[in-house]
Amino acid sequence: MSAVEHQAAIAETVGSGRAVLGIELGSTRIKACLIGDDPSVVIAAGSHSWENEFVDRMWTYALEDVWAGIRAAYADLAADVRRRYGVPLTSLRAMGVSAMMHGYLPFDSDGDPLVPFRTWRNTTTGPAAARLSELFGVNIPLRWSAAHLYQAVLDEEPHVSRVAFLTTLAGYVHWRLTGRKVLGVGDASGMFPIDPATGDYDRELLRRFDALVAGTGVRLADSLPEVLVAGQPAGELTEEGAELLDPTGSLRSGIPLCPPEGDAGTGMVATNAVAPRTGNVSAGTSVFAMVVLEHPLERPHEELDIVTTPAGDLVAMVHCNNGASELAEWAGLFGRFAQLAGASVEPDAVFELLFREALTAEADAGGLLAYNYLAGEPVTRTAEGRPLFVRTPDSRFTLGNLVRAQLYGVFGTLALGMRVLADDGVELDRMLAHGGVFRTASVAQRFLAAALDAPVAVGETAGEGGAWGIAVLADYLGETSAGQRLSLAEHLDKRVFARARVHVADPDPDDVAGFAAFLDRYAAGLAVERAAIDVL
Repeated sequence: MSAVEHQAAIAETVGSGRAVLGIELGSTRIKACLIGDDPSVVIAAGSHSWENEFVDRMWTYALEDVWAGIRAAYADLAADVRRRYGVPLTSLRAMGVSAMMHGYLPFDSDGDPLVPFRTWRNTTTGPAAARLSELFGVNIPLRWSAAHLYQAVLDEEPHVSRVAFLTTLAGYVHWRLTGRKVLGVGDASGMFPIDPATGDYDRELLRRFDALVAGTGVRLADSLPEVLVAGQPAGELTEEGAELLDPTGSLRSGIPLCPPEGDAGTGMVATNAVAPRTGNVSAGTSVFAMVVLEHPLERPHEELDIVTTPAGDLVAMVHCNNGASELAEWAGLFGRFAQLAGASVEPDAVFELLFREALTAEADAGGLLAYNYLAGEPVTRTAEGRPLFVRTPDSRFTLGNLVRAQLYGVFGTLALGMRVLADDGVELDRMLAHGGVFRTASVAQRFLAAALDAPVAVGETAGEGGAWGIAVLADYLGETSAGQRLSLAEHLDKRVFARARVHVADPDPDDVAGFAAFLDRYAAGLAVERAAIDVL
């Protein structure tokens, strides 16, 4: 097929309403992604940049900014469609919404928000998380919705007796678009523990929670969204929802939606890591590893979440609150220096130049040490963030070593958490990675392989991330083969990744030894990080 014929075929797909839309609200960008008859190919994209705010010592996003950002990303996508294919975007075969997991979004019986959105980044829920973990016998991390609600109870916040509905950011957007209070099981598993036998919230643990808060007016069992698994219908776009998404009125209502999912679930889909013994690493504002388990872990670990895939299989999650944001700050600093020196360098090119320089560095980053802690880090038990760059007088302070230290720092906390899984005997057949930090070919991927001492694969869609992942989940709605429903893993293998090209980086022995030396310094230097929190 010629390029002209290919363009005409895509235009026909879009014009006849067969395209599928995915929208993901990430920490720094809201992305919209369109796929066609071949779900492995992104045919159009749009985005909008945004940032969280630190208000009253809480990380938050204004709900008005949620909708402004979604509309901007969708408008950017629609403009991309018209520019590429010369057709308007008026109808879709299916669509889906994904967003950052966890956090706290409570609403009263009239559907009004009770407090500003408290994101996953907040680490103020220590007493609640500790009490619930003890009561349940499973680890309840600080960022889980149940921990946020119970902390509000402990703090005697006046709104708690009025909580009628509690959801995540993806669940909230989906509710406004469809009128349905539902959630994909992967996202739901970051609100409250899921019973693997039923694929629903653990009813015994719900009973314990509601008994614990008896007399406060809170009844969590009645406040959580309905749990759905991948492939189940989750409602249709209403006229009000269509107007929220596209105020121009071009987009029609009635489009079916898949269950809304969290960014962890869409990351697993985007890397084809939903089957047991597979895993993936997602690197963005946060960094997390998801490992699909063959069987439950023998005991709970404070460093690990137990969540699920979008199909409901158990997953051990190593979640690090801090990812590539501090690295981006350094890149911005060097980009500004280039401007002052009279060079015009695009941001992606700045990253490319710095990452390539890191390849010239010493394997242990020359004795330099970097902490990317803009926020608290539960894995290392630090309550707040203090980004640090530390060196001794005899460290080799070169640009390459500096950048390698910053890249190592992105994966430092993750490596500490993955040690726990390895000690528990969890084995992997493959580890895949995605996220913007992997767009520069081979560099971050190579360093991650060193951090995990395992091969790391990166696919062509590594930079697309969760917006493409939720589009693929929307494509999975009603998927059958010879009259039989395909499992999500089968769907990905046969329909999405059958022709996918991946690049695998094996760990380099020198890099492995160098990262191990860095990680020893990193673990010892946490005392410096904690001291900075105390005095700064």
